Amino acid sequence: MPELRQNIITRHWVIIATERARRPDDFSRKEQRASLPSHVPTCPFCPGNEEKTPAETLRLPGQGTWRVRVFPNRFPALAPTGAIVRTHAGIKRSMTGVGIHEVIVETPDHGQTLATMSNEEVERVVEAYLQRHGAALSAPAVEHVTIFKNHGAAAGTSLEHPHSQLIATPIIPSEVRERLEGALQFYDDNGRCIFCFTLEQEALDGVRVVEENPHFIAFVPYAALSPYHLWIFPKRHCASFGCIGEAEKSALAQILRRLLARLDRGLNNPNYNFVIRSAPKESEAVRYYHWYVAVVPRVSQTAGFELGSGMFINAALPEESARFLREVKVD
Repeated sequence: MPELRQNIITRHWVIIATERARRPDDFSRKEQRASLPSHVPTCPFCPGNEEKTPAETLRLPGQGTWRVRVFPNRFPALAPTGAIVRTHAGIKRSMTGVGIHEVIVETPDHGQTLATMSNEEVERVVEAYLQRHGAALSAPAVEHVTIFKNHGAAAGTSLEHPHSQLIATPIIPSEVRERLEGALQFYDDNGRCIFCFTLEQEALDGVRVVEENPHFIAFVPYAALSPYHLWIFPKRHCASFGCIGEAEKSALAQILRRLLARLDRGLNNPNYNFVIRSAPKESEAVRYYHWYVAVVPRVSQTAGFELGSGMFINAALPEESARFLREVKVD
């Protein structure tokens, strides 16, 4: 019988459609996997084409041959300079679109992905995330920073070369504020962080856990909105991504790489998005919020019911999704 489940963090309801449930490997991409070259002469992100991108804001390592580059997006969603001006006229509310939009090129190798890179290479990407997150959050006009990756055309990517993006906004997005408010209410009612509580419960149940190391745990949420939806939670409570230390940086790189490798091998390199969900500037040290990473494979489609109701239909049992991914062999 179908079941409705609610995610206590987001308060989203999801229909787990057991009667239309599909086998876990039914979500694997059916088309043949493309093999990409390590260098494409016309790619603006490949070595030798650095002049085709704006001036760097970060290069790792700092000297010699680069392994990670960060620079402003050539077609930014927000302008890097200008005054913040708000206007109100009846129903018309607006403000100047000042903020930061950067590209993080993850590797000089056009054919690599985070799933096929080494732990050391992924850790360098995480280091770039951390440095640029801190720099963006220190900008006077910035209130919130989102770091995200689109992998594959169905996930919104327009260039094949492995890269992530950072967008820093002058406002706190409504979804972030709603989660902050819900987490605060839970803290007031229960005296503890709702994310820490969820982490403990998922670890105790165990059936939806996919990966774990001393600093992080990765699991398919009890009320996953879509097949193979994954969360990576730090075990140490901290509201801001910027608070992680050296050991946690290495552990995050390891668990992220292994999780993406499981998706890569188990589902034949699916399109996916991931996003680092972190507290805004004004809430960096609160006790009730907890940063995390959400990974969303694009193996199902959003249709009319989802758009009309705000509810999702998940045709994959979260427990089965987690079991399938656990059984995928990775290095």
